[in-house]
Amino acid sequence: MELFEATQSQIKKLKQPISAESSRSPDQLIMADCDNNSVGGKVHTPPKDFVCPITSTLFDDPVTLETGQTYERKAIQEWIERGNSTCPITRQNLQSTQLPKTNYVLKRLIASWQEQNPSAVLSQSESTSPLIEPVLKAIMPSTSPDSVITQGGFDGAVGELRLAITNLCMSEILKESEMAVLQIERFWQEANVEWDIQNLLTKPPVINGFVEVLFNSVDPRVLLAAVFLLSELGSRDNAVIQTLTRVDSDVECIVALFKKGLMEAVVLIYLLRHSILNLIEMGMVESLLLVIKRKDDDLLNMCLKPRTAAVVLLGLILGGSEEGIASSIVNTVVSEKALETIIRSLESESTEERIAAVRIMLRCMQQDGKCRNTIADKAELAPVLDSFVSVSDGEKFEIVHFFSELVKLNRRTFNEQILHIIKDEGSLSTMHTLLIYLQTAPQDQCPIVAGLLLQLDLLAEPRKMSIYREEAIDTLISCLRNADFPTAQIAAAETIMSLQGRFATSGRPLTRAFLLKRAGLDKSYKNHVRMDQLSNFSGDDETLEEEKAADNWERKMAFVLASHEFGLLFEALAEGLKSRYAELCSACFVIATWLVHMLNVLPDTGIRGAARVCLLKRYMSIFKSAKDTDDKALSMLALTSFIQDPEGMQEVTSSIKDIVKGLRELKRSTPLAFQMLKLFSEGQDSSAELWDHKELVQVDCSENGEVLSVICFKDKIFSGHSDGTIKVWTGKGSVLHLIQETREHTKAVTSLAILQSGEVLYSGSLDRTTRVWSISNEAMYCVQVHDMKDQIHSLAVTNSLACFIPQSTGVKVHSWNGGTKLLNSSKHVRCFALVHGKLYCGCNDNGIQEIDLATGTLSTIQNGTRKLLTKSNPIHAIQVHSGLIYTASSSADGAAVKIWNAANSNLVGSLPTTLEVRAMAISSELIYLGGKGGSVEIWDRNKQNRIDTLQTGTNCKVLCLALDANEDVLVTGTSDGRIRAWGLS
Repeated sequence: MELFEATQSQIKKLKQPISAESSRSPDQLIMADCDNNSVGGKVHTPPKDFVCPITSTLFDDPVTLETGQTYERKAIQEWIERGNSTCPITRQNLQSTQLPKTNYVLKRLIASWQEQNPSAVLSQSESTSPLIEPVLKAIMPSTSPDSVITQGGFDGAVGELRLAITNLCMSEILKESEMAVLQIERFWQEANVEWDIQNLLTKPPVINGFVEVLFNSVDPRVLLAAVFLLSELGSRDNAVIQTLTRVDSDVECIVALFKKGLMEAVVLIYLLRHSILNLIEMGMVESLLLVIKRKDDDLLNMCLKPRTAAVVLLGLILGGSEEGIASSIVNTVVSEKALETIIRSLESESTEERIAAVRIMLRCMQQDGKCRNTIADKAELAPVLDSFVSVSDGEKFEIVHFFSELVKLNRRTFNEQILHIIKDEGSLSTMHTLLIYLQTAPQDQCPIVAGLLLQLDLLAEPRKMSIYREEAIDTLISCLRNADFPTAQIAAAETIMSLQGRFATSGRPLTRAFLLKRAGLDKSYKNHVRMDQLSNFSGDDETLEEEKAADNWERKMAFVLASHEFGLLFEALAEGLKSRYAELCSACFVIATWLVHMLNVLPDTGIRGAARVCLLKRYMSIFKSAKDTDDKALSMLALTSFIQDPEGMQEVTSSIKDIVKGLRELKRSTPLAFQMLKLFSEGQDSSAELWDHKELVQVDCSENGEVLSVICFKDKIFSGHSDGTIKVWTGKGSVLHLIQETREHTKAVTSLAILQSGEVLYSGSLDRTTRVWSISNEAMYCVQVHDMKDQIHSLAVTNSLACFIPQSTGVKVHSWNGGTKLLNSSKHVRCFALVHGKLYCGCNDNGIQEIDLATGTLSTIQNGTRKLLTKSNPIHAIQVHSGLIYTASSSADGAAVKIWNAANSNLVGSLPTTLEVRAMAISSELIYLGGKGGSVEIWDRNKQNRIDTLQTGTNCKVLCLALDANEDVLVTGTSDGRIRAWGLS
């Protein structure tokens, strides 16, 4: 037993680098070879560990050197006697030339094997010496029959080849080794390579000789020949690859030569099948691109086209890289203009090259969408379609993903052309093939496969039944509802969202941007789309054609999605809107908005009711709580569809106050909000409920006299007082906080005006000055003072001039550069409004005039009256809004407030108020009138009926009114020195 254990211990120390099998112990090799050799009674060769690498015969007297290599005693003795001091296989220096004792363990194993396999015994006379014999023959030209090493004879070219191999393996002179490589390469090219010659060259010492030349030579011809031979041998015998990859420095040497310009080395690197991580670390991308861009004719004809090897390697590197590295590689591919060459690889005879090209182009499209048009224009897709059946499942998905990305062009007509090619050009039915693959695809891949299948089905007008469409939509809904696989849920949502069919040049779906346009946010749409989508169109006709094709596709797609199983998708979307994953929730929100909006143009099949049950309450909640303007606008767009039905209108009306509040926030951004407000107003018995105002705050400034002017800017309120004080307020809850007070004017501040473009406040005063204040920072400070030479009773400003009402007649126009002129000197002007270079004046004699400041032209809107014995009826207030002029005076002629068309000066309406109006403010929907008795009346602009009256006091006059930018807050200033703020509740 002890002897057996000792024997096993010695066996494990045996090494044999010739084969990958040498990592196993001899007894394991015996068992394996016995199993293999006993089949059918045929004669088989013995295990490699039992054969001398020099003589190629069974060991009779084996000796194991210090290097771990075992040789026949006679052969290695003769080797040493010839003056060699290295191991024939490893080429390591031998510390001692004294041979060790016979390896009896191995000898006993050989004897045991011979007894079990008598027919497999290899005699010396029948053997050849394909490895070291030619090496020794070169050193020992003797043909003595007694020589163990030089058994057999050689003649002609084979002898020349063996001599070259000997020089390659044994010569220490680089020139001889280089010449040997060239000779071997010539022999390989000229000869009909048979297996015995191939075996002669695939032994480890020969391979190591080639590598030594690669390490030391600088001759391009020699390096190319060595790489060529290693590639040819490696492509035929995997043992060559094992030998090369056994030492890392060998691989590094080959890669280094490749990066220095030896392009054919890419084939050998490909054959080495190095790990992807190592390939990435080697930084070969730029060298690979150089090979890809070179013509095949410029490179050596090898077992594999260098460009094929380069494309495959690049695909492996790109597929296995982290996001940052992959992005850098894509940028390099695009910047080096190698994409068109890679596109041609789709037509390669090599399926592996086609798939690698697909992988590269898919990644390029995902990162740089502009590549998509180039690929769509130049790619031949039929070979890729034909590859689908023969490749692995992972590669099938890469093909499907590639097609899915390719049909995200920014032109609908082009997308449909590509879809037709995918559908029709393959040798097999693409739709049937996709359907079969869909039924077995992994969960996270199913949405993309289903999305492509659905698009192919919809190339024709939707039919009543289609197994492809049913399966695709069922799969998308199933994935969308599968909360156990959030990745699949998100993929399904993104796929459905892209089915709307409009894309940017980057391939990003424009569904959200297009819906924003339909919601009335044209500016947002243009920022997202206009230049991006239409820049490539050559004319209006082409644009119209694209829009028509896009609308037609959208209608078909929305119909099949919404009508499937009577609105089943709406249930899935409602569940998705509750997801804790923001990405999924956002996508479902856009999809649901799109489909609900499209119900307005689809045939009425009762689906709106199903959508309402699933989504209306959720949309109302989003509309009321959303902080983002775009989200609020999209919710509003969906609500406009729901209120088309009486049931939907009734449900929305139950939360009318919250809905109206949100619409007021949007009315300045989109006309659709104004239309909905109008619709709700018309549907109510009394619109007062919609325009209910609540007093927010009031402050007493009576110590500063009357409040003569107020104005709002951003989150601040500025007030001017009769003692010359200007105050700055900010609203916090139910309190107006005074944040600054200044009294640089010596008399009453009668007017405040803001130039929003420069964030500058102008104040006009009875002290004959106009002060300019910077309000861009937290504190307000005076930056300039203009001496106006006259009292200022009202002030309006532009970038270049100021208009003001002086104490005397007319209106003065003051240029900021200096100089003042008097206009309309025959009239006592009471109030004015400056809009788009035109000054509208209300006079003491009840006249209304328009002055064009550019030309000085004066025209009359309403003639004044001369009353010598009775009290005059002046125009106390004038405002211009949306092309209409609003003027207020007493009700002596039956209408205190008149409305004029600014374009033609025609009277278009009036408000029969009995209030003696002193101030006006106009919003998009309402007219505010302030006057004696502290009252502020609220009138509907469209219906011209009074809605409500606010009471600011009883013994005062409302002298000034102002609205904030959102038209939600009204600020009043009164003669008793109080400032009040009212908000739409």
